[in-house]
Amino acid sequence: MTIFPPDPDFEALRLELARLRAEHGWTYDELADRSGLARRTLIEIEQGRTIGTLKTWHALAHALSTPLDELFGTLCGDHEPPGRNQA
Repeated sequence: MTIFPPDPDFEALRLELARLRAEHGWTYDELADRSGLARRTLIEIEQGRTIGTLKTWHALAHALSTPLDELFGTLCGDHEPPGRNQA
């Protein structure tokens, strides 16, 4: 029997990005300047048209002063994160 991992919640991840950007009071242009990413990339991620690369999320985490593990923790919003087995 094959056991598949739960689906990641990409919607929660993009909403967390929008929340963090708003929390800082930054426009797309400001976040683009601080992260080195294109404004278009940020808009496409927040609107759910792309998920971005690991390099993109790494840049965003640094720009937003947010640990990458906390940011990616939102991917497990609707299920138990890995490594927290219930005995």
